[in-house]
Amino acid sequence: MIDIKSLFENEIEKLLIDNGFQKFRSKQVVSWLKKGVDSFSEMNNIPKQLKEFLCENCYISSAKIERKLVSAIDGTVKYLFSFNDGECVESVVMKYHHGYSICISTQVGCKMGCTFCATGKSGYSRNLTPSEMICQIESAQKDLGVRISNIVLMGMGEPLDNYDNVVRFLKLISSEDSLNVGMRHITLSTCGVVPKIYELADLGLQLTLSVSLHAPTDEVRSETMPINKAYNISELLKACRYYINKTNRRISFEYAMIDGVNDTDECATILASKLKGMLCHVNLIPVNSVKGTGFVKSKIDRQQSFIDILSKRGVTATVRRTLGSDINASCGQLRRSYKEGGI
Repeated sequence: MIDIKSLFENEIEKLLIDNGFQKFRSKQVVSWLKKGVDSFSEMNNIPKQLKEFLCENCYISSAKIERKLVSAIDGTVKYLFSFNDGECVESVVMKYHHGYSICISTQVGCKMGCTFCATGKSGYSRNLTPSEMICQIESAQKDLGVRISNIVLMGMGEPLDNYDNVVRFLKLISSEDSLNVGMRHITLSTCGVVPKIYELADLGLQLTLSVSLHAPTDEVRSETMPINKAYNISELLKACRYYINKTNRRISFEYAMIDGVNDTDECATILASKLKGMLCHVNLIPVNSVKGTGFVKSKIDRQQSFIDILSKRGVTATVRRTLGSDINASCGQLRRSYKEGGI
């Protein structure tokens, strides 16, 4: 069966023409898909023969809301979505002064095994298709009755481990035939799949690249992020500089502050020396409390000391605002609870 929502209009057009249908029918089909229909029977301006062909050969992906949590503190909404095969992923919608942002998943589970992350503890099942990424956004918009203007690929999974599907999603979502979200309103987060950073840079998509660094030395990073054993910090930062030079876009380095692990003054000094001169920003994130990790977030004065050391050495840094703290808005925890028979 063909995943029709993952196709571009010219591909749908070719599919229909090759099977004896008129060219203009593709625009009708695309128009209905853009409206978010769940079945071909809803496409009431296309002939019966075409509906039958589509039903027999194609399917429309959907993201069904299995769980929905709303923060009483800031209105952040966390969704657990299920797909046609029953697999589930999480998405989070956040309201900012500039509008609504959604953090979506790109895989069911994750292979990367970062020790502070809840997603990896549930294992990896499969990649998401471009349409399943789109459906998370459409379902959230429909449920909330809002227009989502910013997209962050920072939910479950490693986007660059699902490179082809993610790139197709990015091109689809930014086209007029889909949700028409500009690339500059999209952020892609990676834990450091170095070869794919180079490939992404060469595409020149003008999105924001967010790199999960989380440590200033290979010794510390390898303890918490297994990918560092494949691509060390030196290789990663070299790829990041290439990305900056190719796109002229500032990179955001994510840094989870873990008490007694990576939050010392020495860590800040080393980090500053490695990032000095780069077009970048450091996003400090008090680590989330995840069952089984034993990690504790850094104290507020330690966070400020870290920022001060970076700033004095010419590296800008801020502490990321925590949203949805009362609903465990970091990805992986709701799915894990659902699979274990919890809420």
